Amino acid sequence: MPFPLPLAVAIYVTIWWIVLFAVLPLGVRSAEEAGEEQPEGADPGAPVAPQLARKAAITTVIAAIVFIFVVIGTNYVAG
Repeated sequence: MPFPLPLAVAIYVTIWWIVLFAVLPLGVRSAEEAGEEQPEGADPGAPVAPQLARKAAITTVIAAIVFIFVVIGTNYVAG
């Protein structure tokens, strides 16, 4: 591995957070879009079912793939 372990963990965590922000809006539907009643005072843009555990799992897989490409690219550049 071209990085020391703490640096590799920091790079992976950074990639994970960036990918999470890209994955979060996928499949989100508001109560209005879903045709459901909104409670009084609720934000009209609040998601009905955000499915955060599923999105965290998807984020983990995508971040791992991106991290592998980063390691391969770094090995290629470093020789």
